[in-house]
Amino acid sequence: MTIKVGSAPVSWGIMEVQGWGDQTPFSKVLDEIAEAGYEGTELGPYGYLPTELQRLKRELSARGLHLISAFVPIPLAELERHETGLQEAVKVADLLAESGAKLIVLADTMSRARMAVAGRGDEKRDGLTDRQWEGAAKILQRTASACKQRGLQVSFHHHAGTYVETPREVERLFTLTDPELVGLCLDTGHYFYGGGDPVDVVRKYGSRICHLHFKDVQSGVLEAVRREGVDFLEAVRRGVFSELGEGAVNLPGVIQELQACAYDGWAVVEQDVDSSQPNVRPLESARRSRQYLRKVIGT
Repeated sequence: MTIKVGSAPVSWGIMEVQGWGDQTPFSKVLDEIAEAGYEGTELGPYGYLPTELQRLKRELSARGLHLISAFVPIPLAELERHETGLQEAVKVADLLAESGAKLIVLADTMSRARMAVAGRGDEKRDGLTDRQWEGAAKILQRTASACKQRGLQVSFHHHAGTYVETPREVERLFTLTDPELVGLCLDTGHYFYGGGDPVDVVRKYGSRICHLHFKDVQSGVLEAVRREGVDFLEAVRRGVFSELGEGAVNLPGVIQELQACAYDGWAVVEQDVDSSQPNVRPLESARRSRQYLRKVIGT
């Protein structure tokens, strides 16, 4: 097994949510990703890092960083917005391909309805209809085909606060999509948040996993969030995601199962945070999470 370790702007509070947190300048984020010991970064929301190709390459090269991928949400539940979502994904895919990246991460867009019940949603009450599932699978496969034409592998990210969050929703999506087109981005924290065991999902979909987001979860915070009916963004503000090794996710077990299926690719360390909160110190957390992974995987 070969794992290269990267980070992402989300660990500095840079999310695809308008008005979220403090917008730390990208230059500081890239400096600190490199300082904390990571080899690469994801793009973050389109437009956060420079989108002019040569400038983007210069900024990354100056810090010895690779561009790994980008997280691109598509509004799967809204059939009328699928074409726009496809075009947005293609725009990002073009930049990734020109920058030398080999992978793109697709996901459903976070919605107000699903964020309100994140971590405790019921697929029958809160989920997609059969028609929406059919449409979601079609647009993902069309988008994946367009990305493949640009030399990019496609990895789908199940995500808390979306219509593909729970283990059964993940299973349904992968039943409806071609494994040659749509792989799995396993996010250990989001799968745990959605009620699943990340070790089990590696056993089930190991051959389909082509990208990793390593994330940990404070189980006490998650239990309180579920009990109090708190939405996903408030859970992030409360610190539901922890530094690696400080939460309830069985990361050593995940890594053991990844070794069994000979995973070869990137693991992006993420800690979704609200950077406006006084106790959030992204560089310190990123450094400690990197140190934890060195102990667990030896690199």
